[in-house]
Amino acid sequence: MTKMMATMRWVFPGKCDRNLSPEPGISWTWDCSFHKAAKGFALKTQHLPTLNSRPNFIPLNGNASKRKGANVACPNTSLSSTLDLLDAYEDEYDGLVIDPNCLPSSANAFVAILRSSLSYWKLKGKKGIWLRILAEQADLVPIAIKEGFTYHHAEPGYVVLTCWLPEETCTLPANATHQVGIGGFVMNEKREVLVVKERQCPCRCSGVWKLPTGFINKSEELFCGAVREVKEETGIDTAFMEVIAFRHAHLVAFEKSDLFFICTLRPLSLDINIDESEIQDAKWMPLNEFLAQPFYQEDDMCKKAIDLCIARYENHYSGLIAHQLMSKFDGKLSYLYYNDFKVI
Repeated sequence: MTKMMATMRWVFPGKCDRNLSPEPGISWTWDCSFHKAAKGFALKTQHLPTLNSRPNFIPLNGNASKRKGANVACPNTSLSSTLDLLDAYEDEYDGLVIDPNCLPSSANAFVAILRSSLSYWKLKGKKGIWLRILAEQADLVPIAIKEGFTYHHAEPGYVVLTCWLPEETCTLPANATHQVGIGGFVMNEKREVLVVKERQCPCRCSGVWKLPTGFINKSEELFCGAVREVKEETGIDTAFMEVIAFRHAHLVAFEKSDLFFICTLRPLSLDINIDESEIQDAKWMPLNEFLAQPFYQEDDMCKKAIDLCIARYENHYSGLIAHQLMSKFDGKLSYLYYNDFKVI
């Protein structure tokens, strides 16, 4: 086994054409038995859960040596040779994430380089291949499907496809399975509950005065979503108190599961200003009048959730409070919701 320092020029039949130079003091190790080059230090890359948060898969500023690339030269390959492989980087699961910014615009060029890349990666023992195709590259989707890729998920601006190379059961994670909703129970000092009538709602809820509810936005904390939804629908400023309970239901919208969190919030203002595009009306309603609605008398789950919220205001129940903590799992600060009650 020999070691060598080299500056390589890799040319791919796409948009990328750049010099890749090993960083000072870092060697490239040529493994003659496996015909591959690997950097002499460990790199941590992210898998699917953070794929959307990394729009620039491979830096286009010549600093690609900071990530472990999938294009590698073997000892009998001239450094001036053209490697007909798609530009990609390795994930932590022996898979690859293809750089969408370097896909050929030509269909013929794409199918040729895709086939050669998949063949090469399969020989190298790679497993799951992730391919993000941007909206302006949509003509490439049928080609990828024909070459063995399947749909994984789509977002505004792109679609993500996957291809499982080994002759074994696919272990790639499925697309997101849940949507997350939030409901805010707000009661003032007069024991009046902040309620709304939605402009559009299912017939079974028509005319019902209900709590402000909505969906959590992408990368939004539960408590932030609760405060935001109440503000958007009623104009009332609030402070998050606790998560009181949550409901888990299945086969809801587009056969997805649904997590719905009920939270208590403390009002910081009293003047209502509704969002007329969504809300027909809003008001402070006496608690007894709110509970007397037939809808709540006949719905066991809703009645139980409201009872728990009332118990919290009367200090007979304690919900979950958001605590920000550091985790070694991802090295980031995030929120853990738990009860502050101390067990003796």
